[in-house]
Amino acid sequence: MKLSEQWIISQAPNASAVQNGKKLSQKGSFLNLAKSNDNTLFWADCAGSGKNPYHTSVDFINETSPVFRCSCPSRQFPCKHAIGLVFEILQEKEFKVTEIPNDLAEKRAKQQARKAKKEISSNETTEKTPKKTNNAAKAKKIKKQLEGLDKAEQLIIDLLSHGVGTLAGTSAKTYQTLAKDLSSYYLTGVQTAFLRLSNQIEKLDNNNQDYQEIIRILIWLNAMVQKSRAFLNQKLENKSYDVEDNELYEALGGIWKLEELEKIGSFKENAQLIQLSFDVMFDEAKKEYIDRGYWIDVQTGEISQTLNYRPVKALKHIKAEDSCFEAVNIPKLCYYPKSVNKRIRWENYSMEKITNEMLEKVISNINSDLSQTIKMVKNEIKNTLSEKYVAVAIKYKSIGRIENETVLCDETGDKIILRDRKEDGKEHFSVDKLNYIPDNNLFKNQVLFGLMFYDSTDFKICMHPYSIISNKQIIRLQY
Repeated sequence: MKLSEQWIISQAPNASAVQNGKKLSQKGSFLNLAKSNDNTLFWADCAGSGKNPYHTSVDFINETSPVFRCSCPSRQFPCKHAIGLVFEILQEKEFKVTEIPNDLAEKRAKQQARKAKKEISSNETTEKTPKKTNNAAKAKKIKKQLEGLDKAEQLIIDLLSHGVGTLAGTSAKTYQTLAKDLSSYYLTGVQTAFLRLSNQIEKLDNNNQDYQEIIRILIWLNAMVQKSRAFLNQKLENKSYDVEDNELYEALGGIWKLEELEKIGSFKENAQLIQLSFDVMFDEAKKEYIDRGYWIDVQTGEISQTLNYRPVKALKHIKAEDSCFEAVNIPKLCYYPKSVNKRIRWENYSMEKITNEMLEKVISNINSDLSQTIKMVKNEIKNTLSEKYVAVAIKYKSIGRIENETVLCDETGDKIILRDRKEDGKEHFSVDKLNYIPDNNLFKNQVLFGLMFYDSTDFKICMHPYSIISNKQIIRLQY
């Protein structure tokens, strides 16, 4: 097992657990360090707040899914004591080789038995005749969704017939109520859009009547209703109720399982990824935090994203993601249906240090034609249902100032303004951070990663910088 501090961070429930575990190791809180003769099981006693020490262990018999155990009452998993024990291993402290204690041996045996039983059950399920799907129930759900789409369309028509200018803060509650009603029609995406609409209405006042975002949401809603109706009617007509490679499936409330993504062939084997940026956003409409990481495939240069949703009501139960500064090797990488910047997920993985060779490979796959990249972005954001930005990486000849604007210039002389995307909030602003990069050589002949977007204030395609990629390092302007 290749251990690193980055790997420990990836296993911890939060940053404080990592810091507290590290402190336990640094101040010598662990006693009776021991391990199995095959270096797969480590255990020790850790001094706690009580009279008796806690018994903690980490089992690497399955390297991709280590098992942490501790006798402490903490609800965090793994707890700071288990994390501290891994720091002891990382720092190559002396562990005495000895027989595995009976209690740990029994727990390991039960763990292995459960794993074997699960594998047998999985194999039996595969060999058995596939379970007959309840097509009647699925057809009934689709009809219910179509009914909800009709209701949503009528709401849009009513709003437009009265005029967007008649909206006021008091009508926000009306749309909040309507959004809640849509929950019974299995229309998650439409429901969220109405919640966003109500939030925008609440922001309206007599001094600043900016309806641009409201109009954008209405355009999205109208397109969503029309495309979803055609999609669902086709499924009914063809009596095709299985999941399929289509973005609308999730937008309509579907939740992808990894086995479903594998079934439609939306996966890649033996992928190697490097994270280019990480940030945390708050979705006001859905009342949830979103941990977003952008990753690049070392072999192909494809840019994808991980999204970890943490509703405010469930923050204690969902582990927060964090930045990753090592290369991640993934046996099977699954992709969500999307044209660009696909969402990705995986189960098993291993980590290794990012090498110069990896970065050189990444750079070799980056597009150096700025005009071609801008054309691709324009085509993507024209799609009504798409995000109004695209994560891209572009090779540049220089980054500098032209008429009070920071500008990227490619080899052909084409230019693009580097500008912060206001919709992301001031905490995401990064253009000014370029001024703090001490090495001026990084502003010549490198790669810039960021979000390319359309700025409606002056009708220009701009780029929000996130990271600079060189053949030696990745300089992040975000986290």
